[in-house]
Amino acid sequence: MSYARESEGRVALVTGASRGIGRATALALAQSGHRVAVGWSRDEEGAAKTVVEVEAAGAEALAVRADVGAPAAVDAAFESVESRWAPVEVLVNAAGVTRDGLLLRMGDDQWAEVLRTNLDGTFHCVRRASAGMVRARWGRIVNVGSAAGLLGSAGQVNYATAKAGLVGLTRSVARELASRGVTCNLVTPGPIATAMLDSVGDDRRRELAEAVPLGRLGTADEVAAAIAFLCSDAAAYVTGAVVPVDGGLGMGH
Repeated sequence: MSYARESEGRVALVTGASRGIGRATALALAQSGHRVAVGWSRDEEGAAKTVVEVEAAGAEALAVRADVGAPAAVDAAFESVESRWAPVEVLVNAAGVTRDGLLLRMGDDQWAEVLRTNLDGTFHCVRRASAGMVRARWGRIVNVGSAAGLLGSAGQVNYATAKAGLVGLTRSVARELASRGVTCNLVTPGPIATAMLDSVGDDRRRELAEAVPLGRLGTADEVAAAIAFLCSDAAAYVTGAVVPVDGGLGMGH
């Protein structure tokens, strides 16, 4: 689904756009008329594929390498976008990693890497994008969280903690920037059929699907549709929201 093209030509940056939710979001924003910078850290080939798909949708695309956990790398990525097009007006923070393990066996590195990418990385990108948005008195920021951040997840204390932190980050940014016409929202997907979930095995995937009231895994396109709405002019009165795309898994949270 594409939204009204009165925003055609706006500059969007999607981190973690080499695959999964990030790639689907890049394509959804392209279909809405945006120029899309495809952020990637490790999967250059995947980013190149996303660029091809964005261009096939009729939009301009640019692949930018961005290790979101490193402020200098984030700054360099934004400078690449700014020198090619203009300041980023739409930011989607979809970069994320998992390093699962039980609490008693979780090493410091497992904890630190997930927090560095999933929480610190979002902060670095939001901070870098905000100045230009404030000057323009318009901006859209969408962070990608997880139902795990609201419900908890055994074996994922690092991941759930990082995603829970995005609630406070999102709502604080929403309050700070609202007077400047900048919105900041959080999407919390449930179990989504992406490469990240492929590694858990068929039995676990079935268990996850059975836990969802709708009885199935979600798709990256379904999450991207919600993100595209929050990035649109139609969502101008939505900020500080936590929007579940989880098949009913987190009802009441």
